[in-house]
Amino acid sequence: MSRSDGTRGAAKKAVALQYGPGDAAPVIVASGMGYLAEKIVETAADNGVPIYEDNSLSTILTQLQLGQEIPPSLYQAIVEIYVYFLHFDAAGRAAETEEDAGSPRGEETT
Repeated sequence: MSRSDGTRGAAKKAVALQYGPGDAAPVIVASGMGYLAEKIVETAADNGVPIYEDNSLSTILTQLQLGQEIPPSLYQAIVEIYVYFLHFDAAGRAAETEEDAGSPRGEETT
């Protein structure tokens, strides 16, 4: 999902978050602007990590330190992103299941 806030010519920003067992909140594991931001996005895409674009949120997140947990004031924004990806992933799996349902396993259809 993309959102444009009307800024033109602004440096691209990217932040990678990780949320694992035992974490109280998502943690910033990569952050950068310009070329580094492009590499963060490229690495995520190459590894199947979902990408969400929000320039306002990335501006705020790039001001935080690596290894820092997301502050409670940003929880709602991060939850909305996770919910977006859950719906996106569920829709993708549902489409794959429907495609598989039309053809018995082990048989080719032409």
